[in-house]
Amino acid sequence: MSSPRSPPEGGTVLQVGATGHLGRLILSELLARGTRVRALIRPGSDAAGLPTGLEIVRGDLLDPDSLQKAVDGATTIVTSAIGYSQRRDGDSLRTDREGNRNLVDAARRANVSRFVLLSILACDQAPDVPHFWAKKETEDYLAQLGVPFVSLRPGAFLYAPPGGYGQMIRQGLERGQVLGMTPEGVRITYIAPNEVARAIALAVDDPRALGRKVDLGSDRPLSGPEYASLIGQLLGRPVGLAPMSGGRSAPTDDIQAMFRFFQTGKYVADTRQQAALFGPVPKVEDAAREMLRGLGLLPAAR
Repeated sequence: MSSPRSPPEGGTVLQVGATGHLGRLILSELLARGTRVRALIRPGSDAAGLPTGLEIVRGDLLDPDSLQKAVDGATTIVTSAIGYSQRRDGDSLRTDREGNRNLVDAARRANVSRFVLLSILACDQAPDVPHFWAKKETEDYLAQLGVPFVSLRPGAFLYAPPGGYGQMIRQGLERGQVLGMTPEGVRITYIAPNEVARAIALAVDDPRALGRKVDLGSDRPLSGPEYASLIGQLLGRPVGLAPMSGGRSAPTDDIQAMFRFFQTGKYVADTRQQAALFGPVPKVEDAAREMLRGLGLLPAAR
């Protein structure tokens, strides 16, 4: 088993998942800190629009042979790659399970100093939610192989990226509704993606983070009615709750299982480690404002 080491100053960070919404935020945070970044991009994925000043290598988590070139010379691996969201044709939970195992294997062969995993809040308490449990299995595999790692476990993202999901949120708000995922008295944790990206970038070289599983969230969890009330306060008009089955299509079995888990009240972050490592825990109002600004429903911050 390799002994934990801090990444050498000036080492190369391999980022996996850089073309996703969160991945681009992470990439910007790393580059702003002067980090040397190598981005693993799948064949066929469009790298247009990625910042200049990074190295791009082509590879796929489901193709183990393609990962060796990507990890060679890297001191740290950061991954936010997922398949369960089915963002691209052919995406599936194989990425979250088999793909992550392939990446961990490559990290061990390359003797990387640190593996920073984007995990999920309370994943170890949700064996019936496939994409949650896949994160827990990856954490276990990292520990089993002795790869030095940090696991960051954020709550539900408050965001409105361009495209279908953001359009769905905006259309709901035009009807005066948001999707509140729990009833009165049952709360879950929310967080803004930019706060997650900031924590990931800090976790790359903070020696205190190594070996930890860190919950990430905002200052307080919210029930569905509390979330709707907050959005209404920020918009200055009443906002109610949309039915859980709302949207253009029915949720997958995986997502339905996630909704059921939310009802247990276990999806709540303990933010004490977050505060100790990354500074003051952000307010949930700030996350909600950021989402509404992204939708063009609030003016940009000055």
